Amino acid sequence: MKQISIEAPLEKSVIRSLRAGDRVFVNGTIYTARDAAHARMVENYNNGIEFPIDLKNRIIYYAGPCPAKPGEVIGSCGPTTAGRMDAYAPILLDNGLAAMIGKGARNAAVVDAMKRNCAVYLGATGGAGALIAECIKESEVVAYDDLGTEAIRRLKVENFPVVVLIDCEGNDIYEIGQREYRKI
Repeated sequence: MKQISIEAPLEKSVIRSLRAGDRVFVNGTIYTARDAAHARMVENYNNGIEFPIDLKNRIIYYAGPCPAKPGEVIGSCGPTTAGRMDAYAPILLDNGLAAMIGKGARNAAVVDAMKRNCAVYLGATGGAGALIAECIKESEVVAYDDLGTEAIRRLKVENFPVVVLIDCEGNDIYEIGQREYRKI
């Protein structure tokens, strides 16, 4: 396992270099989207409407940030459970999405889509939303403003700390951890 910094949007060569368990600091532009935004994006896509953001090489952070206090860029911005996006993730991955940030395990269809599209799943620490917010330097709603905290936001991040939970080859830190635990 290594500790590295990466720049978003992500190049495929960077994605291929990441391994399950690596500690990563993300810099650049990422987007937030939760359940309601994912459902709308996929429903619209299935009805011939383009995605509201260019997904190519992008990272979506599964978060619905709290409102910012005066003088702050954003409120607490912790990850939500990724499994709630599993029904939608393969379509987004097949359309260019490079990485997802969330917490918790993913289903087999998502892992298959990640392998097929050379994508990764990154984990942010649940319960650390206030600390994560300190890594967010800019925040702007770019789509679905009517969804409130679940609107799609463009975030400029610096040294956003994550761990590679599932790499582009399908190696899953949750499965690896369980195997290691059973050896004890």
